[in-house]
Amino acid sequence: MATEPGVNSRPSFGLTVLAVSLPMFMVGLDNLVVTNALTRIKQDLGASVQGLQWVTNGYILGFASLLLVAAGLGDRFGRRRVFLSGLVGFTVFSIGCALSSSSAALIAFRALQGMSAAAVLPLSLTLLTVAVPAEKRAAAIALWAGVNSLAVGLAPLLGGAITTGIGWHWLFWVNVPVSVVAVLLVLRVLQESHGTASRLDLPGLLLGSTGVLALIWGIVESSEEGWTAGQVLAKFIAAAVLLGSFIAWERKAPQPLLPLRIYRNRAFTLANASSLTVFFGLFGSVFFLAQYLQVVRHHSPFVAGLWTLPWAMAPAMVAPFVGKLIPKVGAGRLIALGLVLSALGVGWSALAVGPDTPDWHMIAPWLLAGIGTGLIFAPSTTVVVTSVQPQDIGKASGTNATVREIGSALGIAVATTVFATHGDYLSPQSFTDGMVPGLWICAAVLMGGAALALGIPAPTPPKAAPASAPAGKPAVDARD
Repeated sequence: MATEPGVNSRPSFGLTVLAVSLPMFMVGLDNLVVTNALTRIKQDLGASVQGLQWVTNGYILGFASLLLVAAGLGDRFGRRRVFLSGLVGFTVFSIGCALSSSSAALIAFRALQGMSAAAVLPLSLTLLTVAVPAEKRAAAIALWAGVNSLAVGLAPLLGGAITTGIGWHWLFWVNVPVSVVAVLLVLRVLQESHGTASRLDLPGLLLGSTGVLALIWGIVESSEEGWTAGQVLAKFIAAAVLLGSFIAWERKAPQPLLPLRIYRNRAFTLANASSLTVFFGLFGSVFFLAQYLQVVRHHSPFVAGLWTLPWAMAPAMVAPFVGKLIPKVGAGRLIALGLVLSALGVGWSALAVGPDTPDWHMIAPWLLAGIGTGLIFAPSTTVVVTSVQPQDIGKASGTNATVREIGSALGIAVATTVFATHGDYLSPQSFTDGMVPGLWICAAVLMGGAALALGIPAPTPPKAAPASAPAGKPAVDARD
């Protein structure tokens, strides 16, 4: 049975948000923090170009493949317990990364880091939703989403600053004291909670995790090997077979890892579809715009990070106000508006970039895209967690996080393929020529996501799960 702490036992709102957001900020930061350190890592460890790619890709694969699994484990064995296990594992493997003396060791520890992080991100949202009273849930989710987007935005800047100042090893050492504080906060503030599953769906766990792993591995490799390469097609075929088998099994499983009934809710399905377009468009564009500042504008990693601050900071500044707007304007409309603003910002960037474009010309489009991003995350997350039964929130959060990772990997892969067709790294002009068509594709995908978001319906109570909802406990309404 899903458990939820009593109202009188709840700690302060601020401590609760901090306890779930600090670990989430740390694992979100490590997703991209090594981006500006790759050159130094290559020099110190003698890594090949392919090895450098796997320093990043290893984390992504480990992270994405276990997001849904971690949510299921939390429901079965205790969300706080699994959350803490992931946090402790992340800390241990961060130490392994810091002590790595070869690229192979670093890649291995990065993959283990990502696998541990998969227990932190989705469960942080589930624990937050359970811990705060219903009337403060929208504000809490808005703050959580703001911290999440801030981690992604600040990662290149902090990575460049730490690497330039004290060395790339400290990208991982800094996780240790932060983790100690986070563990103490979690133990002090958060209570244990469970889902309704009495046993683990092991076939679903294996089929789902390996299917997602094969899919994202194929997407990641496609940017280097090509979409029609035999090894890439083999991974896509394996993903189709595994995920098809996963869906077939989940339809008949007595206690499924992913209850497919949640997809009957149109708000949940459209929120996930729009999330995929968000991460496709934003990661696909940022991946090359961050390089543009270094390759074309010849900035250091740290200075390049400073120029991206308008995009990075705007979501965190917008987030506190978004929570108040959701019940007044509607989550679907806010998501659509955010996607349109983001698309306009990316399209404006495509028109403005060039070898001789002054850096300050990019502030306005990136600020516009940042404001748009800030309007998306909190409403999208709110729809995801409020359109399902309380006992399904963990699995819904894991599903949404998995969709986001697929979107980001797909966006980077498509933008890279387009870049390789139209440009190269040989000159500032050829880099710009390759980047611009990819930016337009990202803007178009974001606009398509806006159309999907407008289809998110008005809130209706989700249908009760068969014989599993706690007695006397009403479903949480989606406040779209």
